[in-house]
Amino acid sequence: MYVSKVPGFFWRLFPGLVWRVPANDRSLFLTFDDGPVPGVTDYVLQTLDEYDAKGTFFCIGKNVAAHQKLYDSILKKGHAVGNHTYHHLNGWETDDEIYYDDIARCARVVKSAFFRPPYGKISFAQIKYLKLQYKIVMWDVLSGDFDEQLSAEACLKNVLRHAQEGSVIVMHDSLKAESKLRYALPRVLEFFTEGGYRFASLS
Repeated sequence: MYVSKVPGFFWRLFPGLVWRVPANDRSLFLTFDDGPVPGVTDYVLQTLDEYDAKGTFFCIGKNVAAHQKLYDSILKKGHAVGNHTYHHLNGWETDDEIYYDDIARCARVVKSAFFRPPYGKISFAQIKYLKLQYKIVMWDVLSGDFDEQLSAEACLKNVLRHAQEGSVIVMHDSLKAESKLRYALPRVLEFFTEGGYRFASLS
């Protein structure tokens, strides 16, 4: 169960997390989870280049270790990166020490002050511990491109309907999401660029 637009009471329940970015320059913040994945991440980088857009990639450590050159390409193109654990662990289902060790292992290959919990699942105790080391980044708009029951057009509409200035938008550079990502990403970039928005990386 998930919502494409995160309601405001979530922000108040977890005030120490980043849900949106205060902006007065029509900025949007595209984020990509679960990469880098050959072919898919390459496509994202190429498409962002076409619109002079920047993004933030929340990388799984084991994928970075397996595809170092692709990870290096993300950085060379001026995008930001974030820690998404080494093995894509669910914080609700993982012992805290194992969870922290996995994040630390990812940190050895992903040098970043940003952390995003896989599935968005993180406990209050984990937040308290991790926010001493990281800026924990959530989102306010979820494309749903990972959802096998959702059409590519529905994923696109989730973003077009809900994104507004300062929104942190989640997409996935994964094999599971690839077909919907390839449909939605260029249309999102075109729509908002024509509307006078810019796409920035988190900083």
